[in-house]
Amino acid sequence: MSRTNPTHFHLMLRLLHWTMAVLILAMLFIGISMVSTDGPAYPVLLALHRPIGIALLILVCLRLAIRLATHIPPLPADLPRWQAQAAKSSHVLLYIAMAGVPLIGWAMLSAGGYPVKIFGDFVLPPILPQNVYLFGWLRLAHTVAAFAFFALILGHLSAALIHALIRRDGVFEAMTLTRKRPAEHSTDNVTTLDFENQQLRNPQARSRSHSN
Repeated sequence: MSRTNPTHFHLMLRLLHWTMAVLILAMLFIGISMVSTDGPAYPVLLALHRPIGIALLILVCLRLAIRLATHIPPLPADLPRWQAQAAKSSHVLLYIAMAGVPLIGWAMLSAGGYPVKIFGDFVLPPILPQNVYLFGWLRLAHTVAAFAFFALILGHLSAALIHALIRRDGVFEAMTLTRKRPAEHSTDNVTTLDFENQQLRNPQARSRSHSN
Protein backbone atom coordinates (compact mmCIF):
# COMPACT_ATOMS: atom_id res chain seq x y z
CA MET A 1 0.00 0.00 0.00
CA SER A 2 1.40 3.36 -0.97
CA ARG A 3 1.98 5.85 1.79
CA THR A 4 0.95 8.72 -0.45
CA ASN A 5 -2.18 7.05 -1.80
CA PRO A 6 -3.47 4.52 0.77
CA THR A 7 -6.70 2.60 0.38
CA HIS A 8 -7.42 2.55 4.14
CA PHE A 9 -7.04 4.90 7.04
CA HIS A 10 -4.28 4.13 9.51
CA LEU A 11 -5.13 1.14 11.70
CA MET A 12 -5.10 3.25 14.87
CA LEU A 13 -7.52 5.71 13.30
CA ARG A 14 -9.87 2.88 12.38
CA LEU A 15 -9.72 1.40 15.87
CA LEU A 16 -10.31 4.80 17.44
CA HIS A 17 -13.17 5.52 15.02
CA TRP A 18 -15.16 2.43 15.97
CA THR A 19 -14.31 2.67 19.67
CA MET A 20 -15.48 6.27 19.76
CA ALA A 21 -18.58 5.41 17.73
CA VAL A 22 -19.66 2.97 20.46
CA LEU A 23 -18.90 5.49 23.22
CA ILE A 24 -20.72 8.31 21.41
CA LEU A 25 -23.83 6.17 20.91
CA ALA A 26 -23.70 5.24 24.60
CA MET A 27 -23.39 8.93 25.51
CA LEU A 28 -26.37 9.86 23.36
CA PHE A 29 -28.59 7.24 24.98
CA ILE A 30 -27.34 8.16 28.45
CA GLY A 31 -27.94 11.85 27.76
CA ILE A 32 -31.49 11.21 26.53
CA SER A 33 -32.16 9.06 29.58
CA MET A 34 -30.81 11.79 31.89
CA VAL A 35 -33.16 14.36 30.37
CA SER A 36 -36.19 12.07 30.64
CA THR A 37 -35.70 10.93 34.24
CA ASP A 38 -35.04 12.41 37.65
CA GLY A 39 -35.46 9.21 39.64
CA PRO A 40 -32.93 6.95 41.32
CA ALA A 41 -31.37 6.09 37.96
CA TYR A 42 -30.18 9.68 37.43
CA PRO A 43 -27.05 9.50 39.68
CA VAL A 44 -26.01 6.26 37.99
CA LEU A 45 -26.42 7.81 34.53
CA LEU A 46 -24.51 10.90 35.62
CA ALA A 47 -21.69 8.74 37.02
CA LEU A 48 -21.39 7.14 33.56
CA HIS A 49 -21.87 10.34 31.58
CA ARG A 50 -18.92 12.25 33.03
CA PRO A 51 -16.09 9.70 32.62
CA ILE A 52 -17.26 8.66 29.15
CA GLY A 53 -17.27 12.31 28.08
CA ILE A 54 -13.71 12.83 29.35
CA ALA A 55 -12.63 9.57 27.69
CA LEU A 56 -14.02 10.86 24.38
CA LEU A 57 -12.13 14.13 24.83
CA ILE A 58 -8.85 12.25 25.34
CA LEU A 59 -9.51 9.90 22.43
CA VAL A 60 -10.39 12.67 19.99
CA CYS A 61 -7.14 14.49 20.83
CA LEU A 62 -5.21 11.27 20.17
CA ARG A 63 -7.19 10.66 17.00
CA LEU A 64 -6.54 14.16 15.70
CA ALA A 65 -2.80 13.82 16.33
CA ILE A 66 -2.68 10.52 14.40
CA ARG A 67 -4.88 11.96 11.66
CA LEU A 68 -2.49 14.87 11.11
CA ALA A 69 0.56 12.60 11.15
CA THR A 70 -0.69 9.99 8.67
CA HIS A 71 -1.88 9.87 5.08
CA ILE A 72 -5.55 9.30 4.30
CA PRO A 73 -7.29 7.70 1.32
CA PRO A 74 -8.36 10.19 -1.35
CA LEU A 75 -12.01 10.66 -2.16
CA PRO A 76 -13.26 9.09 -5.41
CA ALA A 77 -12.34 11.13 -8.49
CA ASP A 78 -15.94 11.02 -9.77
CA LEU A 79 -17.38 12.47 -6.56
CA PRO A 80 -19.04 15.84 -7.29
CA ARG A 81 -17.07 18.79 -5.97
CA TRP A 82 -19.85 19.95 -3.65
CA GLN A 83 -20.06 16.50 -2.09
CA ALA A 84 -16.29 16.40 -1.58
CA GLN A 85 -16.38 19.84 0.06
CA ALA A 86 -19.34 18.77 2.21
CA ALA A 87 -17.45 15.65 3.31
CA LYS A 88 -14.38 17.65 4.33
CA SER A 89 -16.45 20.30 6.12
CA SER A 90 -18.51 17.70 7.98
CA HIS A 91 -15.37 15.96 9.20
CA VAL A 92 -14.02 19.25 10.55
CA LEU A 93 -17.34 19.90 12.31
CA LEU A 94 -17.37 16.38 13.74
CA TYR A 95 -13.91 16.85 15.25
CA ILE A 96 -15.00 20.20 16.71
CA ALA A 97 -18.13 18.60 18.18
CA MET A 98 -16.30 15.56 19.55
CA ALA A 99 -13.93 17.87 21.42
CA GLY A 100 -16.30 20.75 22.08
CA VAL A 101 -19.24 18.93 23.67
CA PRO A 102 -17.21 17.30 26.48
CA LEU A 103 -15.17 20.48 26.97
CA ILE A 104 -18.35 22.54 27.38
CA GLY A 105 -19.65 19.91 29.79
CA TRP A 106 -16.46 20.09 31.86
CA ALA A 107 -16.61 23.90 31.85
CA MET A 108 -20.30 23.79 32.82
CA LEU A 109 -19.65 21.54 35.82
CA SER A 110 -16.73 23.75 36.85
CA ALA A 111 -18.89 26.87 36.72
CA GLY A 112 -21.58 25.09 38.71
CA GLY A 113 -19.14 23.96 41.38
CA TYR A 114 -19.73 20.27 40.65
CA PRO A 115 -16.82 17.81 40.81
CA VAL A 116 -15.93 15.94 37.65
CA LYS A 117 -15.39 12.45 39.06
CA ILE A 118 -13.76 9.98 36.72
CA PHE A 119 -13.39 6.89 38.87
CA GLY A 120 -13.07 6.37 42.60
CA ASP A 121 -11.68 9.47 44.25
CA PHE A 122 -10.03 10.81 41.10
CA VAL A 123 -11.54 14.22 40.35
CA LEU A 124 -10.57 16.53 37.50
CA PRO A 125 -9.66 20.12 38.43
CA PRO A 126 -12.12 22.89 37.46
CA ILE A 127 -11.30 24.79 34.28
CA LEU A 128 -13.55 27.77 35.09
CA PRO A 129 -14.33 29.68 38.29
CA GLN A 130 -17.66 28.99 39.93
CA ASN A 131 -20.33 31.30 38.53
CA VAL A 132 -24.04 30.58 38.53
CA TYR A 133 -24.81 32.77 35.48
CA LEU A 134 -21.98 31.21 33.49
CA PHE A 135 -23.25 27.80 34.54
CA GLY A 136 -26.69 28.59 33.09
CA TRP A 137 -25.28 29.73 29.74
CA LEU A 138 -22.94 26.75 29.49
CA ARG A 139 -25.76 24.36 30.33
CA LEU A 140 -27.75 25.76 27.42
CA ALA A 141 -24.69 25.64 25.16
CA HIS A 142 -24.05 22.01 26.15
CA THR A 143 -27.60 21.06 25.22
CA VAL A 144 -27.54 22.89 21.87
CA ALA A 145 -24.10 21.47 21.02
CA ALA A 146 -25.28 17.94 21.86
CA PHE A 147 -28.29 18.25 19.52
CA ALA A 148 -26.07 19.69 16.77
CA PHE A 149 -23.65 16.80 17.32
CA PHE A 150 -26.52 14.35 16.97
CA ALA A 151 -27.54 15.98 13.67
CA LEU A 152 -23.96 15.70 12.40
CA ILE A 153 -23.87 12.01 13.34
CA LEU A 154 -27.09 11.37 11.41
CA GLY A 155 -25.66 13.11 8.37
CA HIS A 156 -22.38 11.20 8.68
CA LEU A 157 -24.22 7.89 9.00
CA SER A 158 -26.41 8.66 5.98
CA ALA A 159 -23.37 9.49 3.85
CA ALA A 160 -21.59 6.31 5.00
CA LEU A 161 -24.58 4.18 4.00
CA ILE A 162 -24.76 5.86 0.59
CA HIS A 163 -21.09 5.10 -0.04
CA ALA A 164 -21.42 1.54 1.25
CA LEU A 165 -24.71 0.48 -0.35
CA ILE A 166 -25.29 2.73 -3.36
CA ARG A 167 -22.02 4.11 -4.69
CA ARG A 168 -19.85 1.22 -3.46
CA ASP A 169 -16.77 3.31 -4.16
CA GLY A 170 -14.55 2.09 -1.31
CA VAL A 171 -15.05 5.13 0.95
CA PHE A 172 -16.84 3.11 3.62
CA GLU A 173 -14.36 0.22 3.34
CA ALA A 174 -11.48 2.66 3.95
CA MET A 175 -12.60 2.94 7.59
CA THR A 176 -13.38 -0.74 8.18
CA LEU A 177 -10.99 -3.15 9.87
CA THR A 178 -10.78 -5.45 6.83
CA ARG A 179 -8.04 -5.21 4.25
CA LYS A 180 -10.31 -5.88 1.27
CA ARG A 181 -9.88 -3.29 -1.46
CA PRO A 182 -12.78 -2.05 -3.61
CA ALA A 183 -13.17 -3.79 -6.93
CA GLU A 184 -11.30 -2.10 -9.75
CA HIS A 185 -12.82 -2.17 -13.22
CA SER A 186 -10.40 -2.04 -16.13
CA THR A 187 -11.43 -0.88 -19.57
CA ASP A 188 -9.27 -3.67 -21.01
CA ASN A 189 -11.28 -6.24 -19.07
CA VAL A 190 -14.53 -4.73 -20.27
CA THR A 191 -13.33 -4.79 -23.88
CA THR A 192 -12.24 -8.43 -23.56
CA LEU A 193 -15.57 -9.44 -22.08
CA ASP A 194 -17.48 -7.62 -24.79
CA PHE A 195 -15.42 -9.38 -27.48
CA GLU A 196 -15.99 -12.80 -25.93
CA ASN A 197 -19.73 -12.18 -25.62
CA GLN A 198 -19.86 -11.09 -29.25
CA GLN A 199 -18.04 -14.29 -30.28
CA LEU A 200 -20.53 -16.42 -28.37
CA ARG A 201 -23.51 -14.66 -29.93
CA ASN A 202 -22.06 -14.80 -33.48
CA PRO A 203 -20.72 -18.27 -34.42
CA GLN A 204 -19.63 -17.07 -37.88
CA ALA A 205 -17.47 -14.36 -36.39
CA ARG A 206 -15.99 -16.95 -34.01
CA SER A 207 -15.13 -19.27 -36.89
CA ARG A 208 -13.49 -16.42 -38.81
CA SER A 209 -11.38 -15.48 -35.79
CA HIS A 210 -10.23 -19.10 -35.38
CA SER A 211 -9.37 -19.35 -39.11
CA ASN A 212 -7.25 -16.22 -38.81
